[in-house]
Amino acid sequence: MASRVIFHIDMNSFYASVEQSHNPELKGKAIAIAGNPKERKGIIVTCSYEARAHGIYTTMQVHEAKRKLPELLLLPPNFERYRAASKAMFEILRTYTDMVEPVSIDEGYVDVTELTETRHALEIADEIQKRLLAELDLPCSIGIAPNKFLAKTASDMKKPMGITVLRKRSIQVLLWPKSVIEMHGIGDSTAARLKSIKIETIGELATANEGLIKEKMGKNGLRLRERANGIDDRPVDPDSIYDTKSVGTSTTLPIDETDEQSLKALFRQLSEKVANRLEAKELAGSTVSIQTRSSDWKNRTRSVTLNNTVWKAEDIQRTAWQLFTKHWNGEALRLIGVTVSNVASKGDLTEQLSIFNFQEHVKEEPILNLMAKLESRFGKSVLTRGTKIKKTNYDSKTSFSKDFLDDHDRK
Repeated sequence: MASRVIFHIDMNSFYASVEQSHNPELKGKAIAIAGNPKERKGIIVTCSYEARAHGIYTTMQVHEAKRKLPELLLLPPNFERYRAASKAMFEILRTYTDMVEPVSIDEGYVDVTELTETRHALEIADEIQKRLLAELDLPCSIGIAPNKFLAKTASDMKKPMGITVLRKRSIQVLLWPKSVIEMHGIGDSTAARLKSIKIETIGELATANEGLIKEKMGKNGLRLRERANGIDDRPVDPDSIYDTKSVGTSTTLPIDETDEQSLKALFRQLSEKVANRLEAKELAGSTVSIQTRSSDWKNRTRSVTLNNTVWKAEDIQRTAWQLFTKHWNGEALRLIGVTVSNVASKGDLTEQLSIFNFQEHVKEEPILNLMAKLESRFGKSVLTRGTKIKKTNYDSKTSFSKDFLDDHDRK
């Protein structure tokens, strides 16, 4: 750990812990944050450790959880409350260093390398953990390692309220015997692909033939092989939270849907949500993607990259619906989603003129000429095109929401 010392701060059962902090009467009780139990999409978003002790877990169906533990207390998500707690948590972390990288509402990386020149890493971690508990009444686990991958892995090793050091020299004993599915960054589909080439443990991935991995898994496979060997050169980047790459949303349907008009209406609703989020962040993107999941759990993604960027609901909906009708075979669907990616700030984008949009620009020409005259006389900063008012968006009410990033202003 001579080169870098990185913490991964992972708040324990964050939503449930925030609710218990807000209402002390909930402490020590089995509680769960959940969607609407009357709909099929009613799942457990997160739950307290008291609930987990009875076999309740995230993504469990609400009706199944209540059957397993009738006394389970169900609470609706309060995203504004969670955002406030998240903001306070990151403010505490930034009292130690500016090298803080939020990665979600309840976790982030902290590079404490400079701090360890005068203080021991364990002492700093212990102080952070105690401050978060004393000042916010929120528990966390902290992983300490020479890179982000190992720090993330370490924070998962002891919950709640754990502090774990993971060095590269320890991975052969601590990580290699584990199944690849337990490795951060590997999901079911990747694990299945690895199994098809007879790789089932992290150790087998770490020692696999590099050429074979590249042939079967591509660049991502080589990256995972490096991680399995404890190699990860990614820096802690405080500015990475501003680099939004995509904006999307999805919905699980209350019934397996085959009606075309109902599906079209849902695509319209999803497109409006995406458009609202793009507007709130002043973004536009050139790639529109759709996601579907059939009643037999087959996931499909289709996308198209356009000549011009889109941000308006009607443009997103039109493109998404064209993609859908082109590829849908009439099968019953249980989930649909819409995403706009390759996004950038509207102010940084130049629209490609076409026969369809040149008239819009022609109409603006007198205004642009006037703006040019004013700027030549008074300077470039005299006018701004539109108003930049940051909008708060609470469309998403789960841990998958990235709207909390709006709370992290550039200094």
